[in-house]
Amino acid sequence: MKKLKLSPVQIIPGSFLLTILIGTILLMLPVSSAAGTWTDPLTALFTATTSVCVTGLVVVDTYAHWSFVGQLFIIILVQIGGLGMITVASMLMVVTKRKFSLTDRMLLQDSFNLNSNSKLLTFLVKVLKGTFLVEGVGTLLYAIKFVPEFGSDRGIWISIFNSISAFCNAGMDVIGPNSMGDYRSDPLVMTVTMLLIVMGGIGFVVWFDVMDRVKEGTKKGFNPIKIWTRLSEHTKLVVSFSFALIFGGMLIILIAEYNNPETIGNMGIGGKLVNSLFESITLRTAGFTTFSQSGLNNGSCLVAYVLMFIGGSPIGTAGGVKTVTMFLLIMNVRSYVRHQDAKVIFNRRVSEDSMRKASAVTFVGVVAVFILTILLSMVNPVPLEDALFEIVSACGTVGLSRGLTPSLNAWGKSLVIIAMYLGRIGPISLVAFFSGNSVDNNKLNYSEGTFYVG
Repeated sequence: MKKLKLSPVQIIPGSFLLTILIGTILLMLPVSSAAGTWTDPLTALFTATTSVCVTGLVVVDTYAHWSFVGQLFIIILVQIGGLGMITVASMLMVVTKRKFSLTDRMLLQDSFNLNSNSKLLTFLVKVLKGTFLVEGVGTLLYAIKFVPEFGSDRGIWISIFNSISAFCNAGMDVIGPNSMGDYRSDPLVMTVTMLLIVMGGIGFVVWFDVMDRVKEGTKKGFNPIKIWTRLSEHTKLVVSFSFALIFGGMLIILIAEYNNPETIGNMGIGGKLVNSLFESITLRTAGFTTFSQSGLNNGSCLVAYVLMFIGGSPIGTAGGVKTVTMFLLIMNVRSYVRHQDAKVIFNRRVSEDSMRKASAVTFVGVVAVFILTILLSMVNPVPLEDALFEIVSACGTVGLSRGLTPSLNAWGKSLVIIAMYLGRIGPISLVAFFSGNSVDNNKLNYSEGTFYVG
């Protein structure tokens, strides 16, 4: 019997699917619910998917429906989903001192979306140490607020849960019915949450590049400008574009919602600024919110669609098509308009393969959102803007909703589950998952045809 061979791009989506199925079974158990009863399979599947895909959309309240055991299962799934199943499996191999085969290295390389497996294990260890350090610091800072308010046991648990959820850009919490709404005027909780979201979403490669360059600059007495010039082109692009998206989104939301009593209209100027910034950051796949998304004006909704679709940066915990992908797409259009063959960013040429990948990822993402939005509108008679918000949020693994999620019927919930899974593994990865080993058609040469475009 011929042995089935799966490529890394098939194993990675498969590992997420397997984790979701295991999580579903665990969450169905009576021990996982606060009432001590069985949870229906669809609710358990939805919750397991939103946890593993670090989305945050929920059909039942996390703080009320699930017991401590259920919440523990959820946050473990979130941690696995944020780091990736292959990363977690590799961590266990490091702890048990198992040797990594070439296949193991290829899987790990693909799970991090890296171009080389050089020093891959060193990178893995740094990722794990950095993740647990940041989440640990976040827990301690949250505890300053939550322990006095909720007591030691519950306060510590809320701090741990929120820290992991924020860093993994999951957007789930176990605080209470108002979630982060009760803390929109609390500088500590707001600041810690925003920093954790940004740290998780900006990407591990950027972390280590910045730390290495700052360490080097400190030793050699470089000023900040000199340190900036020595950063890699990837880091410069991610930081610059993320900064533009965050503060650009904040400015538009501030202007559009300034007098809106359903969002920030009744806040003071300081509250308006902080909550507009928080909204802009959380729209980049985090999912926490300090006010109802159903109250957003049309202009803010349009900004939300864009920010949720773009998401965070590569090799991090965030979803979306990613900042670098969108910037390369913009560069492609700009270079064509200016009749430039080479695409240059920070004095570095972008490969044609990267440009094609950016176009493919964006196109497939748009098509997935379009099809799923139409289907959701068909099976659930809801306003189009709410259906679009729900699907973009799911595909971008954001977790924000205009109050639609709990009211969805079984078909609607199933579509959102598919959207969340697609958003976590990427639509193109799903195509590769089912494609098997394809024949290389690039070896065939065809004569050039004439096609009229535009």
